Amino acid sequence: MNLEVKTRYGRVRGYTAHGVRQWRGIPYAKPPVGPLRFQPPAPPDAWDGVRDATSFGPASLQPEDQAIANIVGRAKLPESEDCLYLNIWAPADEGPHPVMVWIHGGAYVSGSGSVNWYDGTSFAQQGVVLVTINYRLGALGFLYLGDLFGPQYHTSSNLGLQDQVAALRWVHDNIAAFGGDPNQVTIFGESAGAGSVATLLATPSARGLFHRAILQSGSGALGVHTPESATAVTQRFLAELGVEPGDAQALLAVPGPRFVEAAAALRNLALPFGPVVDGTFLPKHPLAALDEGVADGIPVILGVTRDEYRLFLAGDDRWFQADEASLRQQLRRMDERLQDSVIDFYLRHTPGENAGERLIPLVTYRVFVQPMLATADKLVRRGNPVWMYRFDWASPVLDGRLGACHAMEIPFVFNNLDQTGVDRFTGDSADRYPIAQAMHRAWAAFAKSGDPNGDGTPSWPTYDLETRTLLAFGINTHTETDPYGPERAEWNAASPPAPSIT
Repeated sequence: MNLEVKTRYGRVRGYTAHGVRQWRGIPYAKPPVGPLRFQPPAPPDAWDGVRDATSFGPASLQPEDQAIANIVGRAKLPESEDCLYLNIWAPADEGPHPVMVWIHGGAYVSGSGSVNWYDGTSFAQQGVVLVTINYRLGALGFLYLGDLFGPQYHTSSNLGLQDQVAALRWVHDNIAAFGGDPNQVTIFGESAGAGSVATLLATPSARGLFHRAILQSGSGALGVHTPESATAVTQRFLAELGVEPGDAQALLAVPGPRFVEAAAALRNLALPFGPVVDGTFLPKHPLAALDEGVADGIPVILGVTRDEYRLFLAGDDRWFQADEASLRQQLRRMDERLQDSVIDFYLRHTPGENAGERLIPLVTYRVFVQPMLATADKLVRRGNPVWMYRFDWASPVLDGRLGACHAMEIPFVFNNLDQTGVDRFTGDSADRYPIAQAMHRAWAAFAKSGDPNGDGTPSWPTYDLETRTLLAFGINTHTETDPYGPERAEWNAASPPAPSIT
């Protein structure tokens, strides 16, 4: 079993566990530190000898979301500006095998490809080479400097996304040595990771580096900024840092952790950091680019969890205890153009013990479902093969308040229900395992053939604009025809505004 592999930059040595070859902490770009801070990723330096690849590289500098950490039980990972590393899980034989590249979520400000939820062992056992990556986050990865710092920083937008492209280029150039097929690459991600996948579909420099895509709880509209809105964020951020626009020397002198601290001043903004339509790396809004066929021919899976927004409200007793009038005011603060008729629709038609329970589906639809449907419709109109899913299995954790919330499907997709800490999120009921096996096999089948239907997978029809059929994964996995029809009609009748509630 070959554990010492030669890349274009030097040799790496991994190890074997559970019959799977593994390599951790392989650099795919130079450390973006010193003068390379706020610069596009550059190829890594070559090294002599054999590099040990048995330990994960550090995550990008990031804030700690203690509320979410308390629920999911994630441990704090080592962090550094020097964070551009990837990890590989590969079958025992040398292939070639299809490749899946996982892009983690975290609102573009947090996360890591080293989280144990993303362990690729089960995918490798299914005959897939699994790659996870770290990329620059928050201000270090997404602060827009082009309009304030001159020509030297003209290419410094979307650095986190440029990192992702650099990782995909590394995979294209090197993955064959690990048993992967560079001509059969699927990118997939959840939340901001799915938003990244949608953006990469519209990114010219990513063309040819992947061939299939999976978007889990994210879309082509997630957190996308114009140069004007991104510049406004940058101005607020610089004021918090105490750095004048254009003072590159001062910007480079700021200690890395200070970028994370200063971002706390933007907490009242919805996704202050994210993709920017800069005219170069990202020439057009991803949804507009899809309309023009930028992703033609690429098969796509996309979907949501049934109760997405419960993750963000599960610990907020005020939401569940508030009266209807207070919740109406809160929803209007989220979006002042939200129509009363839409709020009334959910209060009438959604079951629940209180108004808070009945209005969670409203926010779930606006933030996650509606952009997903828009993305799917554009792809279908261009002729892309599309499969849509909804994840319905509800966690019993927190007395059932989590339900089928945001991120709940991740350990099912990776078939990692037995990883340490997962049961804090999902509970430990036995009914989880058949669902995980079904989702995992479908994702692996898609990576192998561009179709999630295969041996041992549920029958899953393609999504079209007539039946709008999706596959609902749950205790009784089944198909549903146009399940969002009533909501879609209500929102369309109210002429909803374009921005999402976040």
